[in-house]
Amino acid sequence: MSSVKALLKAVAEAAKQQKWDAVIEAASEVLKKDAKNYQSHIFTAFALDKKNILDEAEATYLAATKLKPVDAQAWQGLIKLYQRQGGKKLKEYQHAALKLAEIYRDTEEMHKCQDVIDKFVDQARSQGDRQQYVEAMDLMLPDSPIYPALEGRFPHPSKTYEIQAQIVESEEKKRINTLIGERRTRIGARINDVTLEVKREIYHKSRLGYIYGQLINWTSDDEIRRTYEEKLLHYCYERLLAWPAGEQKEREASTVLKLANDMVIIRHPFKLAWDIAINWQDNEEIGQWDVTVLRQYCVFFPDSDLNRVVMGFLTSAVSPFPQETPEQAASKTADTETDESEDDDDGGVRTTYVPLTEEDRLLMMTEGIHSAVSLFAFRLMGEYYQHLEEHESNVELMRKALAFLKEERVRTGLVFQHTEDAFSLYLGTALVFYQSPRHHQEAKNLFDGVLAHEGSSTAALIGVGLIYEEEEEYDEAISFLERAVLRDPTNLRVKTEAAWVKALKGDFTVSKPELENCIPLILKKKEQAKELLAQTQYRLGYCIWNLDTSKAARKSRDGAYSFFLQSLRNNLNYAPAYTILGVYYADYAKDKKRARRCFQKAVELSPSEVESAERLARSFADEGDWDRVELVAQRVVESGKVKPPPGSKRKGISWPFAALGVAELNKQDFHNAIVSFQAALRISPNDYHSWVGLGESYHSSGRYIAATKAILNAQKLEETDTTLDDGETWFTKFLLADIKRELGEFDDAIELYRQVTTDRPDEEGVAIAMMQTMVDSALDSLDKGFFGKSVSLAIENLTFAAQAPVGITGTFNFWKTVADSCSIFSSIQGRVSDFPTDLARKLLGSDDAAPEYQAFRDIDGVGTDIIATDGVFSDDEMVGVDLTKAVQATILAHKRAIHVSANDFHAQAVAHYNLGWAEYRAHVCLPSHLRKKATRYLKAATACFKRAIELEAGNSEFWNSLGVVTSEINPVVAQHSFVRSLYLNEKSAHAWTNLGTLALLQNDMELANEAFNRAQSADPDFSHAWLGQGMVALLLGNHKEARGLFTHAMEIAESSSAATGRRYAVSVFDHVVTSASSLPITSLIQPIFILSQLQGLKPQDLAYGHLLALFQERTHESSRAVATLERICAVLEADYEATESPLALKHFAIAKGDLSRSYLAAGSYAEAIEAGEMAIQLSIDESDSELTAEERKKVRLSAHVTMGLAQYHSNEINEAVACFEAAIEESDGNPDAVCVLAQVLWATKKEEARDRAREILWEVIERAPNHVQSVALLGVIALLDTDEESIEAVVQELQGLRASDEGVSPSEQSQLGDVLRAIAASSAKGGSDGLIASQAQTDVMFYPHLPYGWSELAALGGEEGEGAAEMALRVARKGIPPRGDLGAEDLAEAYAGTCRVTDAQTAVMIAPCHKAGWLALGQAISG
Repeated sequence: MSSVKALLKAVAEAAKQQKWDAVIEAASEVLKKDAKNYQSHIFTAFALDKKNILDEAEATYLAATKLKPVDAQAWQGLIKLYQRQGGKKLKEYQHAALKLAEIYRDTEEMHKCQDVIDKFVDQARSQGDRQQYVEAMDLMLPDSPIYPALEGRFPHPSKTYEIQAQIVESEEKKRINTLIGERRTRIGARINDVTLEVKREIYHKSRLGYIYGQLINWTSDDEIRRTYEEKLLHYCYERLLAWPAGEQKEREASTVLKLANDMVIIRHPFKLAWDIAINWQDNEEIGQWDVTVLRQYCVFFPDSDLNRVVMGFLTSAVSPFPQETPEQAASKTADTETDESEDDDDGGVRTTYVPLTEEDRLLMMTEGIHSAVSLFAFRLMGEYYQHLEEHESNVELMRKALAFLKEERVRTGLVFQHTEDAFSLYLGTALVFYQSPRHHQEAKNLFDGVLAHEGSSTAALIGVGLIYEEEEEYDEAISFLERAVLRDPTNLRVKTEAAWVKALKGDFTVSKPELENCIPLILKKKEQAKELLAQTQYRLGYCIWNLDTSKAARKSRDGAYSFFLQSLRNNLNYAPAYTILGVYYADYAKDKKRARRCFQKAVELSPSEVESAERLARSFADEGDWDRVELVAQRVVESGKVKPPPGSKRKGISWPFAALGVAELNKQDFHNAIVSFQAALRISPNDYHSWVGLGESYHSSGRYIAATKAILNAQKLEETDTTLDDGETWFTKFLLADIKRELGEFDDAIELYRQVTTDRPDEEGVAIAMMQTMVDSALDSLDKGFFGKSVSLAIENLTFAAQAPVGITGTFNFWKTVADSCSIFSSIQGRVSDFPTDLARKLLGSDDAAPEYQAFRDIDGVGTDIIATDGVFSDDEMVGVDLTKAVQATILAHKRAIHVSANDFHAQAVAHYNLGWAEYRAHVCLPSHLRKKATRYLKAATACFKRAIELEAGNSEFWNSLGVVTSEINPVVAQHSFVRSLYLNEKSAHAWTNLGTLALLQNDMELANEAFNRAQSADPDFSHAWLGQGMVALLLGNHKEARGLFTHAMEIAESSSAATGRRYAVSVFDHVVTSASSLPITSLIQPIFILSQLQGLKPQDLAYGHLLALFQERTHESSRAVATLERICAVLEADYEATESPLALKHFAIAKGDLSRSYLAAGSYAEAIEAGEMAIQLSIDESDSELTAEERKKVRLSAHVTMGLAQYHSNEINEAVACFEAAIEESDGNPDAVCVLAQVLWATKKEEARDRAREILWEVIERAPNHVQSVALLGVIALLDTDEESIEAVVQELQGLRASDEGVSPSEQSQLGDVLRAIAASSAKGGSDGLIASQAQTDVMFYPHLPYGWSELAALGGEEGEGAAEMALRVARKGIPPRGDLGAEDLAEAYAGTCRVTDAQTAVMIAPCHKAGWLALGQAISG
């Protein structure tokens, strides 16, 4: 023990000398001997503190406090240690300070105790954060264990709590904003969710509510208390909103509600508290609210939205609360004046506005509910709207209220079941009447939802009963309404409704006394029930009206009529009474004027009065006032009465939709008309008139297929509906005919029109429509090439026009169709002899001085004299006379159209336009030599178009037409006209094409090409645009491109387009003449067809008739070529005899030469010789004709060769040789003529003749070494002569020709191959097959794309032969048009070469006149 004391002295001595290491060492020695030595711990900790070893010093001090907890020395050392570390160890400092203060307290050293606490608090304030400062102040509050000892020495707790509250408020707000800012940037974060999450996290740890509560409890300042009571409520409300649904939220809600109610009890005017106290009540009835609280709220918060609604409701008749007396109001004002005067900055008492009239009340409440966020406000407003029967407004408001209720449930966690039921009942009741019965199912669902948990709800029972009443399910309605009556026997409205349902069921005898019993009870309520009284009186009158349906009873003014009038006296706005009175005046009093006024008033008051609306709409329709019909029908549709809800037994009402459709059809609003008629048909599928209206709407909007289906449905109803008569059903035929006409089914349309005109001959519109359809069909047939049908329709139309009703002869359309019918004959001039002159004379008359024919008479000179002429003309003259009659009849008909349309500005313009084209057609029909100058017809056409432009200058077609007729006589005017037309319509393909044509006439190729390109862009299917571009290409020398363009133009052109057909045929013939290779016959079929149509359109156009004969000659149609050329020669001969024109002589000579060839091809050798001699005679003298030297040479060569061949076939060999010699002489040794002569000489079998043949052939080869025919003939001759030298020379020539790339056609290649193979076969001995195979392989090598070499290889047989046959077939398929020039015979031979039955049959089908297919088929069958 003594050693320990000694060591302690050493420790103390070392400490005095500040030898801290020695202190530590000595103290450790003490602790080794006495581990619980308190002083050694103190010295060690002190030394460690001095050496700045703080953690070990702290641990040592703490060990010392455990040895002597009530000794101050260790705690003092810890406090000093903590003070050195600033704010780092504030929590430990607080613990140590509290312990030391308790030690001083126990020793009653109060000043030291306070000093310890004060120093700690100062340390926390200066060195710690704000939260640590708040925690430090806890030592100075009543909850601190040291507070009782130092109570008088610390500040009052309210001050400390206020400081804490301010700090915690600020820190929490700052923390919340910081965390929201950090977390809102996360991916997928939503600001509302983030805010709630952060608040929930902060509020979970917050002690602000506790601080507010303690501050409220300790403060003696009422102002501060009120302020922090408000803050506490707001804080608890925010906590409530932050918590999710659950027990915690329920506890928070109860806390908030208690705080709010406490404020209301003490009348503290904090709006949030009063709003919560009022809005969070969930009472079953509005009368369960404390009216005193509601009135006090209005006093405290006069500017709030809820105040407007509450004050308006409390002063209304619907309020369940007693009205406030003036004395009560004054007392309440006096009570609040003292309390509020101090808070009123204006120095006066708050005033509340009280509405004096119903209008002011409704306006005030509407303004309040517009921006109110209050469940109670919604409930009051719903009740008030229901009282006013503002069902539409209530529907909108209650939907908004239910949505707000859902939000409030989420926010507060409260159920609000009664409030939801009230909203559902308000909404359901409003939906029963709003746009009834559209929303009945929704309303029933709402009522059923209430009845599910509140089966005795009177309002729900009434609502379901009303729905069943509207749905005409009266038994169910009576059941529910009677249950409601049992629940509330004093409810007269329900009683009368239950009685009325029985009346609607037809039980008038039961309903009448029940309604009579209700009337005295209603009268007792006086002014409050006037509307119900009016309704009940009407219903009683309705029962009386239906109990005795005799005319006398209904007409009596003492019966039902008197009750209807009494109903209106009590309520002038009761619509059903007006309806029944309107029926009374219309059907019994026979006062249509009063009836209409009643119906109109009923519809104005209620669009649900369907009967009034229907009668009113019918009266407007009878007057043709479709705008009013549409207005009435639209109101009925919008009422919702017309369409029954899904599952309803009530029938829909279709007439409003049908009426809307008719009105919209009259306004040409076809889309909406379709929608309306479709709606009508959904309700009434067998409504005949709606089907007809739908069909007409579809037709007018261009939907013809749908229109056809609609009309066919209407016609099906005609067969079953016995109420329809013929006067109604004819229109469907007429409409269907119109539709068929638009679809281009003209024959069906005409047949339908005929059926209608047969039954109703006086229907002028049908007659005009049929005539127009006949004309359209005729023009369509003309475009399609059915010229006979077109002419027949034109004659039929003129026949009908001659017998048409007199009323239509004064119309523009009548004379236009007559003119168009006449114009058909000038278009199809091959049938102009069929023009019905008698009909034209009957229609147009013979009065040449008639005023209707004087238009432009001074210019064109056209009158009725020619049509009236009945003379006899020769056949040659008849064509011209008939054409003139047709043309002038067209002109006269258009003049009549001008005359009858004198009062129609637009029709006048169109009539002049039509006359202009008729005049221009007359000009075009003149012979070409007469059209070289401006004829009277052309001048008249120009005048007509100018007049049309004067009448309607904005029509682009008029300007285009003026440009066409002035193109040749005044290009400047024409250009201006086309430019003006394009200015008005730049997408007109016709105008662009005409401008391009004008540019062509002026040799402006660049402009022409650009114009034609623009025309093609505007309308790619306009053939003349492609034709014009083809002309540009032709003039620029690009013949191949021109031919392609002409071909495309022909493919898309109508058959009536003569210009397109002419250019196409000429381009094809030029290609045939200039092509090195022979074209297949199939490529000539189309030009022949086109030229045949041109002959039908204009048979006097001899040049193209001659061209047709040349095509027929090449397709071996010899008989047709002969007939065509004979007709042409006859016309030309007559023309030459009449005029002795050199040009006619030239054409006659050429035609005779061509006729000679045709005779030869037809086997008429004598006629061929005669025609050939005539051609030679006509061309013998160069001065007598306009034949050029080249033309004369060709004509004479053709004639000589033809005559020679004819002489040869006539066995006149010498004459034939003489003809060929003459041909060779005149043609300077034409190689083809030489070849023919050589063949004829060889055929004589005379040696000298054959020598002559060899000689002339060698001469040809010297002059034209590439002439295949002559070389081939020499090869054959050498082969027959077995002349090796000649064969060798010929083979060399043949090989050279074979290797040539130009000038040798596929057929000539075949001939060369045949000759070479024959030479190879005859030259070889014993190995001929090898040589033939070699020759065939050579053919394949030179021309692998032709089948001839492959076919020869196949003929040799063997395995290679089978493959070669397949290759021959393959290349033949690829070589036929359009990819190649092989003919049908070549393809047939390739098929036949495979030796298969199917291929042989194919060969026969492809070329039935070729023997290869038949031979192959026979061999394949025989095996």
